[in-house]
Amino acid sequence: MLRLQIQARSASYQGCPVWVPLPRRMPQIPYALMEGATPIAAQVVEREGRLWLVWIEPNLPKGARKLYTLRPHPQRTHGFQHTQTDNAIQIAYQQKPFASHVRTGAPKPYLYPLYGPTGKPITRHFPMAIVQGESIDHPHHRSVWFAHGDVNGVDFWNEGSGKGQIVPREEVRIESGLVLSRIIAHNDWIAPDGKILLEETTELVFYAAPEARWLDYTVTLKAIEERVRFGDTKEGTFGVRVACSMEVKRGEGGQIVNAQGQRDQAAWGKRAEWCDYTGPVDSEIVGIAIFDHPTNFRHPTYWHVRDYGLFAANPFGIHDFEPSQPDGTGDHTLTKGQTLTLRYRLYLHKKRTDQAGVGEQFLAYCHMPDVTTR
Repeated sequence: MLRLQIQARSASYQGCPVWVPLPRRMPQIPYALMEGATPIAAQVVEREGRLWLVWIEPNLPKGARKLYTLRPHPQRTHGFQHTQTDNAIQIAYQQKPFASHVRTGAPKPYLYPLYGPTGKPITRHFPMAIVQGESIDHPHHRSVWFAHGDVNGVDFWNEGSGKGQIVPREEVRIESGLVLSRIIAHNDWIAPDGKILLEETTELVFYAAPEARWLDYTVTLKAIEERVRFGDTKEGTFGVRVACSMEVKRGEGGQIVNAQGQRDQAAWGKRAEWCDYTGPVDSEIVGIAIFDHPTNFRHPTYWHVRDYGLFAANPFGIHDFEPSQPDGTGDHTLTKGQTLTLRYRLYLHKKRTDQAGVGEQFLAYCHMPDVTTR
């Protein structure tokens, strides 16, 4: 038995994931945090040689504290499950589909489909599937993906002849439990001449609750060549293509808003800690918010977000976003063996930005609560 005193000093935790370090090794079995009569599912996760306890905190306002007792979970309950196929890792929550991480059949890995908090797909189907009424522009916009349009002059953002490819090498870890599913994979960024420019390690962590879903997307890029330059271009980098019904240009209720209060087309090319794209999916208002972690390179990032549904965080495209800056201002170079890590969270929510507490969720993402164990 372990007792944890949790105190919220820097943020409120209202129905969102919480990670706290554990003081000792514990078996990775289903756990519950007990404060009253209702158990809160918890999961032990090992990351970089350290054990963490993870749960969805229902209600811990800023300044408040709780005393939890950690016990083996008293009930049989469904959480996350994963299934591997020839080309994808399929993630389900409570026996319903959540996401699929597609590893083959395209020039880069991507997530599709991705289901929102209402159980409906929340990203565009094209080019993976043809759905009547959907737009069919930009076939390289594959639901959720990570790429860049200029890496030593090679275009990994677009697809086709003469473009780079991000080729899966291996899955290092795939695990599922009561609170989350996690995938860690290695990929290679390969130029058209066959030269490997970058080694990529990607960690995907999926969480769910009745009113929301989350995806933590962490990418570490390691330079294999003596010099690898990320070029100054708007064509990048962590991208989402929202469901077509959510597009602002359709005039059906799509809306973009960022942390600075800039809306719709005014949000394009601006820097902000987060950005949220909301709109209707089957007549219900839902949203995809992307959080730029404060440790990220050039935080707060620039947003390549368009009224036709593209939604991307891009720390490199300074000249395109600020034309007064000289071309190349956004360049960033890694020397051989040097790494760059970028961390993002997708918050898939119901209702509009303010109603979904996007700003509060961002602060909870940035700040762990204080924890004392007994």
